[in-house]
Amino acid sequence: MSITEQTKAKMQAALEHFKGDLKSLRTNRANPAMLDGVIVEAYGSSMRIKELANVTVPEPRQLLISPFDPQTSNAIAKGIEKANLNLQPVVEGQVIRINVPPMDESMRKQIVKQGKQKAEDSKIVIRDIRRKNNELARKQKADGLITEDVMKKEEKGIQDLTDKFCKEIDDLFSAKEKEIMTV
Repeated sequence: MSITEQTKAKMQAALEHFKGDLKSLRTNRANPAMLDGVIVEAYGSSMRIKELANVTVPEPRQLLISPFDPQTSNAIAKGIEKANLNLQPVVEGQVIRINVPPMDESMRKQIVKQGKQKAEDSKIVIRDIRRKNNELARKQKADGLITEDVMKKEEKGIQDLTDKFCKEIDDLFSAKEKEIMTV
């Protein structure tokens, strides 16, 4: 596998991680991914909600959580309250309903700021991958494993990938920013 192919695989993994981060950012619509970071104390250990229940969206501003074991309902509700997401879970028999309140302007700006930070962090990871793989190419050239031309070609390929992935991160963030700022 060439250095450029290794670089592409690593950058793709960083991009997928960023996409996951974007999903967890809150918008004005209910989204099951909003609860991905919530930890619930159940069965004597810390678990994620998706390990304990199904999360569905019956209406644009509502989440419905159906626990696999009805006895975990109160623990799930407590976990959501502890997560400080500004959501109020309501336990109704065997299900938990969450009405997602509309966001005010300052809250939307705060979430956009978090998203911008995640985008910047992802671009730093991409640039770090570029730096490490450029060093690897230079080291192989110094060790006589590849020629100067091959090294230059690898560096150009790595730079092209860096530009492509940074642009994709910017595009994804712009779309998410628009979604967050929509009232």
